[in-house]
Amino acid sequence: MQIPVVDYRAADAPQRFVESLRETGFGVLVNHPISKQLVQSIYDRWYDFFLSDAKFQYEFDPEKQDGYFSKVISETAKGARKKDLKEYYHVYPWGRIPVELSDEILSYYEQASELASELLNWVEDNSPVEVADKYLEPLADMIKDTPNTLLRVLHYPPLSGEEEPDAIRAAAHEDINLLTILPAANEPGLQVLTKENEWLDVPCEFGYLVINIGDMLQEASGGYFPSTTHRVVNPVGEAATQSRISLPLFLHPRAEVKLSERYTQASYLLERLRELGVKS
Repeated sequence: MQIPVVDYRAADAPQRFVESLRETGFGVLVNHPISKQLVQSIYDRWYDFFLSDAKFQYEFDPEKQDGYFSKVISETAKGARKKDLKEYYHVYPWGRIPVELSDEILSYYEQASELASELLNWVEDNSPVEVADKYLEPLADMIKDTPNTLLRVLHYPPLSGEEEPDAIRAAAHEDINLLTILPAANEPGLQVLTKENEWLDVPCEFGYLVINIGDMLQEASGGYFPSTTHRVVNPVGEAATQSRISLPLFLHPRAEVKLSERYTQASYLLERLRELGVKS
C-alpha cells in the first residue's frame, strides 16, 4: 500500500483526499496554497532559535501550555516508557512568541488555518449521510474563532549515540485533535501504521502537505474516520547527525464544542493531556 499524493488543484481532489484519509489515515497534497519559501524560512529561523539560549526565556506555562518545552519535559507517548527525543515550542496567537519570529509564524498560522477550514469542508462534504448526521455542528464551524488550535514547532536534535535504549524521536501515538496539517519536514522519518499492522513511510518530499486524522475527528464521526497511529523513527548513518524540524498545526475546536454526546473539546483534551503527563 502507498499513500497517494493528491493534486490540490484537481477537480476530484476533495474526493481523492478524503478517500485517502479514510483508507490510510493520511492525505498528502501537492500544489497547495502554502508557500514553500515561507516554510523553509520558518525552518531555518526556528532552527537557529533552538540552538540558542534564548529559548530558555520562554519556558512553557503549565496552565496555558504555550512556550518552550525542553527535552527534559517533552511528551511521553501514551503507552510508551521513554520520552520522545525532541524539544518544541507551542505557538498560539495569544501566547508568547519571540518578537523576531512572530510575524512570519503567525502568517503561517493564519494561512494554514484557512486551508484547514477548507479541508474540513472536504471531509464533511464527502462523509456518508449517516456519518455527517453525527456531526453536532459543521466541522469547519468547530474551529471558527477558536483560540485552541496549536502550532507546534518541533526540533529533533541530532542523535548523540547516548540515547536511552528504545527511545525514538516520536514514539507511536495518535494525535488528539480533529486534523493535523503538516508541511513535509526537512528530513524523512514519519511513518504510519497500516491496517495490515505494518509501518509505512509517509511521502516527505519538500513542498508536500501531509494531513492526518486525530482522535477528535474519530470521536465526532463515530469512528468512521480512524485516528492514525504514527511515529517518527531515528535516522541512521549520516542522517543521524542532522536535526529535523517539523511544523504540525493541530486543529482544535473551541472549548465548548460538543464532539459527541460523551465529550466536549475541553473534557476530551484534559483527559488526554493528563495521559501524556503534561498536565496534572
